[in-house]
Amino acid sequence: MDVSGRRQRLIEEIQSTTAEALVVSKPVNVRWLCGFTGSSGSLLVLLNGPMVLFTDGRSEEQAQLETSAAGVEVEMVISRTNDADIVDRLRSLGTKVCGIESHHLTLDRANGLAAAAPLVAFEPIGPMVDRLRQPKDAGEIARLRQAAAIADQALGRHEAVITSGGITEQAFARSLEASMFDLGADALSFDTIVASGPNSTRPHARPTDRVLTPGDLVVIDFGAAIDGYGSDMTRTLAVGADPTNDQQALYAAVAESQAAGVAAVRAGVEQVEIDTACRDVLARHGLAEAFIHGTGHGIGLEIHEQPILSARSVGILPADLVVTVEPGAYIPERGGVRVEDSVVVTSDGCDPITHFPKGLVPWLSLPMT
Repeated sequence: MDVSGRRQRLIEEIQSTTAEALVVSKPVNVRWLCGFTGSSGSLLVLLNGPMVLFTDGRSEEQAQLETSAAGVEVEMVISRTNDADIVDRLRSLGTKVCGIESHHLTLDRANGLAAAAPLVAFEPIGPMVDRLRQPKDAGEIARLRQAAAIADQALGRHEAVITSGGITEQAFARSLEASMFDLGADALSFDTIVASGPNSTRPHARPTDRVLTPGDLVVIDFGAAIDGYGSDMTRTLAVGADPTNDQQALYAAVAESQAAGVAAVRAGVEQVEIDTACRDVLARHGLAEAFIHGTGHGIGLEIHEQPILSARSVGILPADLVVTVEPGAYIPERGGVRVEDSVVVTSDGCDPITHFPKGLVPWLSLPMT
């Protein structure tokens, strides 16, 4: 990944404001700019000179190793009071206006900076770095593909569990997670969702001690992470491999909706059009009210990044983002279905990175073991 080139892109954005510097406080943005993965640290980005990383003594060696590995030049300040040292640096530079990540920095901390440096105006910058993180470079996409491949393979190991049932949602989730680690994941993208039977109608259900029972629909939403970059995929399967006609009809409607959403993804399209494509299909099937969440979101170092694809989306979809497309329908008396893939946005469409076969009973077409 070209980590060292990111500073200049940020500098160009800062120069479009009145700020002369920017305090980056959001840990994932610090990581993106300099490679440091520690939980305690702030990065001062100056228009001239190297970035300054403020962290404590516990992270000194880690910060040196990670910034060096990323090929980024930083000045390191080891301190127990990062904000006091940030203020001292701004005073010494004669900085008059300094940007802050107002979408992340707490009000108490912002007020503390302002009180300690009354001659510095702290300007709310908002998610400037978050926006820069949206398009992914080749190294980032490679990590996302690797994470997605691990998730694909992990679910492929669980045919017997789905076919026979008899395992709790919690045990299934732990087994799936163990498979991802066994296949090379270094973390989970998020808490695994395994929701069976009546629980399948809750989009963010937590795994319970309910036993997967033949005749259930089970929604499985999960992901692996590699080097901080996480995958995201959802499949809905039929426990016992003998779905009813009603279950098949519900699944077919959601799968058609998801395919329409994926087909709508391309660079230059209005973001809202992806959501509209999914909703129009479900509306034709009489399921408009059963789709109760947004259609998708960006993924990367965070599992929910901009853009958020929903009926309220505004803006054009640029190339090289990785976004999810995940419509669902949830009917208490029938069950819930969600189908989700992650795709790379391209100039002429999109390139899926999640490849586990779709269908309530996909095992016959499944090459993985």
